[in-house]
Amino acid sequence: MKRSTVLILASLSAVGLAVVPSLLPTGPSASFDAASFLASGQLFFAGGVIFAGGVLTSLTPCVYPLIPITVGVFGARQADSRGRALVLTSAYVLGMGVVFAALGVFAALSGRAFGSVLGNGWVLLGLATFMLLLAASMFGAFELALPTALATRLNNVGGGGVIGALLMGSVAGFLAAPCTGPVLTSVLAWVAQTRDPLVGGALLFIYALGIGVPFFLIGVFTVRLPKGGAWMDAVKSVFGVALLGLAVYYLSLRFPAIDAWVGRATSSLGGALTVTGAAVLAFIGVAVGAIHLSFKEAGQWLPKGLGVAALLVAFVLRTAAPESVPPPGPDQQGAPTEFVWQLEFNPVKARSAEPFEAALARARAECRPVMIDFFADWCAACKELDKFTYVAPEVKQEAERFVTVKVDGTVEDDVVERLYKQFDVQGLPTVAFVDAAGEIMTAPRVLGFMQPQKFVAEMRRVAACTHPR
Repeated sequence: MKRSTVLILASLSAVGLAVVPSLLPTGPSASFDAASFLASGQLFFAGGVIFAGGVLTSLTPCVYPLIPITVGVFGARQADSRGRALVLTSAYVLGMGVVFAALGVFAALSGRAFGSVLGNGWVLLGLATFMLLLAASMFGAFELALPTALATRLNNVGGGGVIGALLMGSVAGFLAAPCTGPVLTSVLAWVAQTRDPLVGGALLFIYALGIGVPFFLIGVFTVRLPKGGAWMDAVKSVFGVALLGLAVYYLSLRFPAIDAWVGRATSSLGGALTVTGAAVLAFIGVAVGAIHLSFKEAGQWLPKGLGVAALLVAFVLRTAAPESVPPPGPDQQGAPTEFVWQLEFNPVKARSAEPFEAALARARAECRPVMIDFFADWCAACKELDKFTYVAPEVKQEAERFVTVKVDGTVEDDVVERLYKQFDVQGLPTVAFVDAAGEIMTAPRVLGFMQPQKFVAEMRRVAACTHPR
């Protein structure tokens, strides 16, 4: 790869890492449904990103070699007419879409059960190890691919015609699995938070359509495939770094000290300096050889390793970069930046609900409403509430009239399950309110992430004490 091309890629990586995360939506909102996203435009944005991820996935070695095999086997290129080729190829892509859509529906319906598995330390270690193995495969340590003969045999499932193409497309969806991690893992986690089967199925169907683009182009238009080469290795390297980032994420859930250390480092640097440092590291990493060099070539493994390490650190720092919080007013100078919870309740450590019940009893005695945040360490939207919403001055000021309780549901046990049932918690995060008389309120209730202004409006719907004791 030419040096000028490498420098251009390095510059684009630095700018992209600095700018793109700030443009992304914060995540699942409290009104996470198709109507609200259509109104705000976020669903189209998310769909575009997922579609692009599917296209990139189709260029990885797990999928790319299947294109000429599968298209040739089901006969679209030998079809009687362009219309016949269109029908067969569309059926093939639809088969892939059905597989991924079913996966999205399953993640949405499993909801909390899907995420609660991440509360098990051994599961987290297993996922981190799996991501590391996949990353090693992307960097060329070994190949995750079925033998061509077996792949051809599997792709002959169903015979010819539309039904055969549909069934073979579904098989291709499973064959693509080894290279879907960087995109699909994050999408599934997002879908599981929504608990909306329609949205989950639609998003993963869009992802499958992205994977199917080359199949569609080859099958319908019979264009010539570009030869594999360095560009495919570059795609593999990008996905390898993404998989390493996922491994670090799962390790940080298993070992909170990692997350705490990164948090302290980024907090001491500040948001602007952290973003700048991450962009510089990304530029250095790509320029040194994170993308264009190969571990297989003699003399390249050291610069390649250093480049990958720099790019990985840049990714971790950027994702943990603190957002700027509005400065406190004249009457808030010196106020802490964190939201101080009056009770941080961990049912596993407490082994009973007694501290929680005591907090509710105290609130009733003082004729004060209660705000209860149900969260888990594996819940991304929970962390966004902590990072963006609770730290806002208006939220902290409004919360002064509440008894505030934070319930840790990372590891589910009998106590957690009883609280979930008592407060009808269907997914995390859930912010429930208890009025001053001690009655659990069905509304307002916050399900998912919510911006500070809207969150304060919900808090103000909880009436103040009208019969002080």
